[in-house]
Amino acid sequence: MTSEVIIDVREKEISIALLEDKELVEYQTEPKTASFSVGNVYVAKVKKIMPGLNASFVDVGYERDAFLHYLDLGMQFSSYEKYIKQVESDRKTLYPFSKAMRLPDLPKEGSVASSLTVGHDVLVQVVKEPISTKGPRLTGELSFAGRYLVLMPFGNKVNVSSKIKHGAERARLKQMVQKITPPNFGVIVRTVAEGLRQEELESEMQVLLKRWEDTLRKVQQTTTRPQLVFEETSRAVALLRDLFNPTYENIYVNDETVFNEVRDYVQLIAPERVGIVKLYTGKVPIFDNFNVTKQLKSGFGRTVNYSHGAYLIIEHTEAMHVVDVNSGNRARGVNGQEANALDVNLGAADELARQLRLRDMGGIIIVDFIDMNVAEDRQLLYERMCKNMQKDRARHNILPLSKFGLMQITRQRVRPAMNVKVEETCPTCFGKGTIKSSILFTDILEHKVEHLSRNVGIKRFTLYVHPFVAAYINKGIWSLKRRWQMKYGFGISIVASQELAFLEYRFKDHQGSEIDMTEEQDKD
Repeated sequence: MTSEVIIDVREKEISIALLEDKELVEYQTEPKTASFSVGNVYVAKVKKIMPGLNASFVDVGYERDAFLHYLDLGMQFSSYEKYIKQVESDRKTLYPFSKAMRLPDLPKEGSVASSLTVGHDVLVQVVKEPISTKGPRLTGELSFAGRYLVLMPFGNKVNVSSKIKHGAERARLKQMVQKITPPNFGVIVRTVAEGLRQEELESEMQVLLKRWEDTLRKVQQTTTRPQLVFEETSRAVALLRDLFNPTYENIYVNDETVFNEVRDYVQLIAPERVGIVKLYTGKVPIFDNFNVTKQLKSGFGRTVNYSHGAYLIIEHTEAMHVVDVNSGNRARGVNGQEANALDVNLGAADELARQLRLRDMGGIIIVDFIDMNVAEDRQLLYERMCKNMQKDRARHNILPLSKFGLMQITRQRVRPAMNVKVEETCPTCFGKGTIKSSILFTDILEHKVEHLSRNVGIKRFTLYVHPFVAAYINKGIWSLKRRWQMKYGFGISIVASQELAFLEYRFKDHQGSEIDMTEEQDKD
């Protein structure tokens, strides 16, 4: 299996697609202005104590207060609190962490009212992003994740990933990491560290220690509360940190700044593979070029088609996700209804496993498969689903089919499920139901091209239109495009974009910045 990562950087958002054998399996997108990310560390202020919930609500700068349960404060909360006071007491010299005093652990049966008060400053980390009407979820047990190691201040153990099964290798890694771990730290050795040398682990340990020291210096130098004191790496780098493996053939990026970030990161963790990071400079939108746009439009939405006419209906609710499996117009197999039901269900299991990763669906997922009477077939379906989910990095649990033919799945949820809107609003009438004559559309475009060229003075720009419209404009030797270039200048480029609706258009200057050419009546 080969994997490729496609990173699409736009003015307002960044999107990342992971392809396995050219098939889209993971997709993430977020605004460039997004300030909340799992892993961010804040010095926050307690706003409200809720004894009935044994929890508190904490102000981290989000419109809704974040949730911090007593059990999430961490066993070493008292040690953190004392050390942070020592750091804040001296704005010039940083109190050495190696000399930090370990205080007794918080009792498991304690209450939040005995540990926190309103107005209390706490050092916390985001473990779950805001979802629906809920604010972020916080923890007081900080961790700094790298490619091979996870560093935990005030930890006291070195643990090795349970996915490393070989006993001798587990013992070797544990002994090696214990040698390089400074006092007052705990470490988790990640699965991808298997087989590494001490020098490689020690190099990453120094990077993680510097992140912790930089966090402390920001706590020391700032007095504003709440205050972001550690920000997770960029979305592109964070995804690569968790996903990167030697099977990657290419990582394509269409933005030079992000390209440099990604290349520097790959240079750090795998210098021999830095050549796979490539800057995409083509005129065609990067997602169109790698067939991501088409897969996005077919893979999201309420109805998802898969093999031979069968399809899934996926509904999202506040409490859970519900999936219904339908055979559609699929012809009945020669072996009868039972064999046909098994075939449809096995195909649904393959597609559903991909959809869970693609949409990042979390929480409770209920799947209504087609009824099967043979116990062996139900067991085969359960085993197929478990096998398909082995590729999923998120923690999950799958139960066998119930007597009602339902499969229950729980999957780790740390951010809202990805929901890409695939229906297109008419860009010309904006839902009014009437538009100007389509045959006049190219006349409207020419008017805008003339306005840009002669009135605004922009001579070099690109016009993005639907592929059908682009084909019409480029048709023939003496095409519309050629006539426009002869009339208004050869700096005009026409590019087909699959994400645009039929009569939608977009202008960009030679630097890639969008030019707003929407007519006043369109904005009403």
